[in-house]
Amino acid sequence: MIDFVGAGPGAADLITVRGMRLLQGADVIIYAGSLVNEELLSYAGEDTEIHNSAKMTLDEIIDVMKRADALGKQVVRLHTGDQSLYGAVKEQMDALDALGIPYRSTPGVSACFGAAAELDLEYTLPGVSQTLIISRMEGVTKVPDEEKIEKLAAHHASMAIYLSAGMLPKLQEKLLCGGYNESTPAMIAYKATWPDKAYYPCTVGTIEKTGKENGITKTALVLVGDVISTSCYERSKLYDKTFTTGYRTGRPE
Repeated sequence: MIDFVGAGPGAADLITVRGMRLLQGADVIIYAGSLVNEELLSYAGEDTEIHNSAKMTLDEIIDVMKRADALGKQVVRLHTGDQSLYGAVKEQMDALDALGIPYRSTPGVSACFGAAAELDLEYTLPGVSQTLIISRMEGVTKVPDEEKIEKLAAHHASMAIYLSAGMLPKLQEKLLCGGYNESTPAMIAYKATWPDKAYYPCTVGTIEKTGKENGITKTALVLVGDVISTSCYERSKLYDKTFTTGYRTGRPE
């Protein structure tokens, strides 16, 4: 059995309990060494066989899985954050399907949620934004035309932009072209929840400047939207004493 496990955003104690237990019981671990906190490997047993996929090709990763499965070993494929986001996990699953090797997935906490927790953010404030857009800039991996940053920016929703720290000047340009004001709040979240994390508040108009001043070129998430810095929002109806729900009857003012 192959277990795909989300490692969480960085902090070793932000992996799920299920993910931790799978690491503890693994015979083989293949981890994304370019992004996963190696402290997570402390959950592994002394005799666990460990591979760093940053140095491997897809064929090499599948070969390790295939050999381990043939020997009846338990394999954990440890991805950063949640593997459903930019995890290149589908191609691995398809290869395992072709080989008839069973697998399952355990979700993880993605970086945008780790950052929100540390920054006390709510991405969906009533009256401000009810949508969170998770996307990336186009680089080596192409982005469908309808999902280009400038088109997504036109919604003026909350945004979490991954894999774009090396393209901050272009990102700023695309956000402005999409309709965000230069004064729209933004945040560069460097290694969210890691021990050496750093958060740099800025605006859409100063993303490039802020990134340059702080040497940001990788391992950073860019958050954009009015929810990042506002005290003007509508309270939720959920706890409004005048609002009737399936669990309580509202009381008039």
